[in-house]
Amino acid sequence: MQCGAKCFMVEVEHNGENKRIKVKARSAVRARKTVRVQYEDAVKIISVKEDE
Repeated sequence: MQCGAKCFMVEVEHNGENKRIKVKARSAVRARKTVRVQYEDAVKIISVKEDE
């Protein structure tokens, strides 16, 4: 975990199903990037919200 990291809830559409993935990142942009790298082009990112 990096210094200044927060927890984000990333809502994605994967194989026709909506899923929520918890990601630790410094910003919402980095959370999106992490999900894209992990799932490649198989997901469509719907929203990114900071988890409390």
